[in-house]
Amino acid sequence: MVTMTEVAHAAGVSVSTVSHVVNGTRLVAPKTRERVQHAMRILGYQQHPTARSLAAGSNRTIGLALTAASNPYWADLIQGIDGEATRAGLNLIMVDTRDDARHEAVAIANLLAHHIEGLVIAPAVGWRDLTLPLLRDHPIPYVVVDRIDPDLRVDQVGVENEAATAAVIDHLISLGHTRIGMLTGISGLSTSSERLRGYHLAHQRAGVAVDPRLVINGSSSSAGGRKAAWELLELREPPTAVFAANNDMTIGALAAFRAAGVKVPRDLAIAAFDDFAWADLFSPGLTTVAQPSAAIGARAVQLLIRRMNDPGAPPQTSRLPAEIMHRESCGCITR
Repeated sequence: MVTMTEVAHAAGVSVSTVSHVVNGTRLVAPKTRERVQHAMRILGYQQHPTARSLAAGSNRTIGLALTAASNPYWADLIQGIDGEATRAGLNLIMVDTRDDARHEAVAIANLLAHHIEGLVIAPAVGWRDLTLPLLRDHPIPYVVVDRIDPDLRVDQVGVENEAATAAVIDHLISLGHTRIGMLTGISGLSTSSERLRGYHLAHQRAGVAVDPRLVINGSSSSAGGRKAAWELLELREPPTAVFAANNDMTIGALAAFRAAGVKVPRDLAIAAFDDFAWADLFSPGLTTVAQPSAAIGARAVQLLIRRMNDPGAPPQTSRLPAEIMHRESCGCITR
């Protein structure tokens, strides 16, 4: 069965745009709508019979609320969610939270107005004050994806952030690096704090002291990563290796290193959280932590369906393992 992800790829638009065209949840520019509809015809996309329940007044529709950032991780996650929802015969309506709690609350209120039966959400910082009360006032099953909150007793799914980060830092220390810079993500996100804990854990295990000046917030963005990398390079004792906590910051850091004439890994090693399709095409190839993004998305839908079918079931938190992709950027000789 053709999914919205496949239609989006063929039309050159986002999955959320396809969702708006299919469900009529937002105005789409005529030319863009025509392009999406053309792709749907060419691919033979058809809504599952239960997906038409929105118009019929039945609740076989689920919502997805997350940032529509360009980070490839989110695209793979959406693909997993869309594919699993399609296999289950569920309609999917997506909204972009812009990683902003206020916008997130408004977007989810719009989803609730469409009588969704369940929700998958990657919450923004501050969601406990705005979005969580909204979900409690309009009780529907929901699953938190990617950004796990250990103090919240709800279904959640994400990756093993701390263990994966510690493994990469262990590897860099084993190569002789004792001054390892870290570009951290958005403050307040559980993924940012978990990866930072992994960084400190590896140093603690190896008996290597951490210079706090080596840990700089890169705001999970390319621009933030570039700025943070420059700050590291300008230190009196710059690091000999850098770990970037997501792939957007990795791109920014690489741009800074190139502008500064720093050769990787000859002058400075680099490793990063998040693998992406072209990581192996860089020269040198990038050592990364590969998340099972699509599997995380699929698991989130599976947990949601379980909750929809059994509201009284005990909440589950699923942590999927990551894979370290050893390439040359960390100084390894063997692929």
